[in-house]
Amino acid sequence: MQRSSDFLGPQGPFFKQVSGYQVRDSQLALCDAIDDAIASGKILAAEAGTGIGKTFAYLVPALLSGKKVIISTGTRHLQDQLFHTDLPRVTKALSVQSTSALLKGRSNYLCLHRLKLAPELGFINRETRSILSEVNEWSKLTQSGDISELTSIAEDSYVWPMVTSTADNCLGGECESWEKCFIVNARKEAQAADVVVINHHLLLADMTLKNEGFAELLPAADAFVIDEAHQLYDVAARFFGDTVSSRQLISLARDTIAEQVNDASDMVELRDYAEQLEKAGQDFRLTLGEAGLRDAWLNIQNKSSVKQSLENLATALDDLILVLKTAAERSRGLEQCLERAQVIFSRLKFFQNNNTMTAGHADEQQDNSVLWYETYTKSFMLHVTPIDVAEIFQQHTDNFSASWLFTSATLQVNKQFNHFANNIGLVDYQSGVWDSPFDYEKQSLLYLPDNLPQPADFSYTTELMKAAVPVLHASQGRAFVLFTSYSAMYKARDYLKQVLPYELLVQGDLPKHQLLEKFRQTDNAVLLGTSSFWEGVDVRGRSLSCVIIDKLPFASPGDPVMQARIDTIKRNGGQPFMEFQVPQAVIALKQGVGRLIRDVNDSGVVMIGDPRLKQKSYGRIFLNSLPSMPQTSDVKDVEMFFQKLSDADRADQNIAQAV
Repeated sequence: MQRSSDFLGPQGPFFKQVSGYQVRDSQLALCDAIDDAIASGKILAAEAGTGIGKTFAYLVPALLSGKKVIISTGTRHLQDQLFHTDLPRVTKALSVQSTSALLKGRSNYLCLHRLKLAPELGFINRETRSILSEVNEWSKLTQSGDISELTSIAEDSYVWPMVTSTADNCLGGECESWEKCFIVNARKEAQAADVVVINHHLLLADMTLKNEGFAELLPAADAFVIDEAHQLYDVAARFFGDTVSSRQLISLARDTIAEQVNDASDMVELRDYAEQLEKAGQDFRLTLGEAGLRDAWLNIQNKSSVKQSLENLATALDDLILVLKTAAERSRGLEQCLERAQVIFSRLKFFQNNNTMTAGHADEQQDNSVLWYETYTKSFMLHVTPIDVAEIFQQHTDNFSASWLFTSATLQVNKQFNHFANNIGLVDYQSGVWDSPFDYEKQSLLYLPDNLPQPADFSYTTELMKAAVPVLHASQGRAFVLFTSYSAMYKARDYLKQVLPYELLVQGDLPKHQLLEKFRQTDNAVLLGTSSFWEGVDVRGRSLSCVIIDKLPFASPGDPVMQARIDTIKRNGGQPFMEFQVPQAVIALKQGVGRLIRDVNDSGVVMIGDPRLKQKSYGRIFLNSLPSMPQTSDVKDVEMFFQKLSDADRADQNIAQAV
């Protein structure tokens, strides 16, 4: 009987049809394991090393299974890559008639009702009117309504929230544009398709049925493939919680005014109360303090100014609710504004009630959740976040009698899956490791410099950069320098720009995709980045020959959610540092190191400055979890490594010229 892996083997269609295709034994073995999991309805945790070709390894059995398969990726960018590039190639090679669909969250689709309301959503200047006119013209041409099609408008443009819907403001079946609704049509296509490509945010939103409310898609699936599965825990923690934000309040206020203009022009008091709500939200933001705060609600809830402004905000919202109760019968739009206001009010009361608890923190912990807040320049967010998502996630997955495949290049910690499995509640599961086909022994070198101060030392970043300069000269730039904080990144920038002859590209100077493109096109560039550059970034070839990591990426213990998790593990008699903080940091470090070798022809050096790798007992866990790279503490070995690369490049050039 023919197996899925046969199609990827030397006699298969990929070898014959796909230019540059290479048969990889580890890919074939992974493909068979996935095939077995889908056929038997089992749960599989699969760590697939970089370069193994895991996408083809799961697409082939998924398409050949004849079952309905949902594939969830980490980001919308990966979704588009999978759906528009990988899936068509595999479908063509297999010559199957399987149908596929791409489904994103509703904020990715134009809402025709919101487009109609947009001119009433606050002050509209000439620029906004021009952009809305462009969106309106596009709306007459697009088939999908996916806003990524309209590339002339930036992804983060302030106009998109005006013309896209949320679960809060969607009118559902009572919308006059329901028959033409892009998200409704996308979901119909997803229901009918054999393979549906979604992302983790949408998976969890639909799973909880509270943000997207689409109950037909997930239960119909026979198998779920969760790619980039190491991200699932953090995404789940966000989705299984609740949030009240200034954006929600402003959106509610302005939608109320827009609906009042259209359907209740005689009820001018609606506008007055909506404006009072927006003002109360602004006043509440001011009492929370400066921008950039991220702290437990416990630490601020008893401040008199905060209590008073929260009371004023709740009162303003309650006043609006009373008027909306009268106006709701005028239209579905106003009725829906009432429903949104009531939901936000109940969440606000949760934060108010927490003020009156004599043992607020204990009650938070008892409910398996932590209350916290964060501030931005003009906005705020109040969060209720579960401390442990394992039981919640397990309850939801148990609702679907399907096989589950979790895959990523970074699932193991110290050669074990326990951390990943415990985080999301996997109990009865199979696991396996399919190693990268890359020859790390020959292609890479791990440099751990000696004599650096401890990371907490004030001089650490400067001393690290001094140690990094000869490495950057040896690599001739062509490097990522990855940091665990913005402050360290800026300090390094100020030092390096004085001593390096290479172009310095710094996160924040340009949008991420533009910065990466400039890095690829610039000879000998050095890119400085923080967390968003530790994963999901793919630069192949000589352009990236060195990755320098400043510290072991431990999450800040001052983070309110992290602190709550630490406290919970302690109360249960555990050791939070070894059970949670170290494993989380190991996964992040593996992602950062994984930026270097992306192709069978890549070579380079990873430098990790943190002396704790060799001085602390837990350092061995980090080193055991990394690819088997040769290790040195002598910078001369680094220089020799790059010299050999240069010699090899020159030899290749001479051969090419001779030919």
